[in-house]
Amino acid sequence: MILILLPSADYDPTESSVPWQAMRNAGMEVRFATPQGLPAHADSRLVDIGFGLLNSMLMTRKADLDSYTQMTESNGFRQPLAYADVDTSLFEGLLIPGGHAKGMRTLLESNQAQQIALQFFKAEKPVAAVCHGVLLLARTLDPDTGRSVLFGRKVTALLAATMEMPAWLMTAAWLGRYYRTYKQTVEAEVKTALASKSDFIRGPLIAKRDCAHAPQAGFVVRDGQLLTARWPGDCHRFAAEWVAMLQPPKR
Repeated sequence: MILILLPSADYDPTESSVPWQAMRNAGMEVRFATPQGLPAHADSRLVDIGFGLLNSMLMTRKADLDSYTQMTESNGFRQPLAYADVDTSLFEGLLIPGGHAKGMRTLLESNQAQQIALQFFKAEKPVAAVCHGVLLLARTLDPDTGRSVLFGRKVTALLAATMEMPAWLMTAAWLGRYYRTYKQTVEAEVKTALASKSDFIRGPLIAKRDCAHAPQAGFVVRDGQLLTARWPGDCHRFAAEWVAMLQPPKR
């Protein structure tokens, strides 16, 4: 059984539902947890409001929205656990999607969510995070070391110069700080949690969106039992490699 952590609202529909779909297709049971144990809606602008003339660049693709709709109709999604009620011993892996609208802060600033993540790391169970989801791990401190659970690991996350800042600049005139969850970029904060800035792996200079038929176009970083990715355009590869991590090796 795999656990997906969601905020109260505003997570990314692609980053949550594409891995969920892959796990479901592989026959895995998936449960969700939210701050209060209530079903959480993804970022409405990414689900149905859209971005007008910028839809082709910023809007969730139809195939991924279809996966999101199926996810929201599943029993596991409709009956989430509260963070406080999660027993990590019942789960084999943890997945943390991202999102940038302010509702994400209910996940990223949650001490309970950080404790859940810490327990997975302590048990050396697989953990996957994408985009802003990597921030939760950067903020999760190991009390034995006083350092982030990411310290000494190689990771990736949302890139500042080619992803976060361009999206903000394109939309700031009418959406304000919608694309800036915090004053510090995701990349900058994640780097402060690492043993070396060189442990942050940026991937190809030009990011290409992957899809179900071409997952290899995406980019991920795997370090042992940790898998990270940058943005929704990596999520089909992210999902495929996550499922491969969770499945026992073939004999």
